[in-house]
Amino acid sequence: MHADTTYEITTMTRRADPLAYQPPAGRSRMLPEELPAGVQMVTLPGGYSTLAYTQPAAQAPPVQSVAQPIPRWAKTTALLAPTVGTGVAVAGVGLSYAAPGLIAMTDALWAAVALIAAGGTAAAALIKRCRRPAPARITQHVTATGLFGRANGTINQ
Repeated sequence: MHADTTYEITTMTRRADPLAYQPPAGRSRMLPEELPAGVQMVTLPGGYSTLAYTQPAAQAPPVQSVAQPIPRWAKTTALLAPTVGTGVAVAGVGLSYAAPGLIAMTDALWAAVALIAAGGTAAAALIKRCRRPAPARITQHVTATGLFGRANGTINQ
């Protein structure tokens, strides 16, 4: 069965003084030592001090530190990293010193390619000019038998 319970809720308006709630004159205040477990005196953002139930701070489980040996591959990688990095740096410095020579060499190679191409073109033009064209003579013999027969032929130059 369900029973309706009615609660009376009263709200207080804020007054000018910071202690809006004054305990009745006949009651004495509770000392901090008398507070039950889980109850603390808290100060609200508006400046009011009140008693409140608080949750106990969740304690993290104790950390068990078990020292594990470092894997061999990790040691090897850690020792090789500076060596590889130094090798890359030295290669970069070497390329920076070699760059002007490489540029000059590629310019020389392109000049050699251009010279060979120009010489080949000139030689082809000279040979074409000096050669006399011979007249072309082609003789062709074609034979076929019958109306729809297959044609056979020979070409002599």
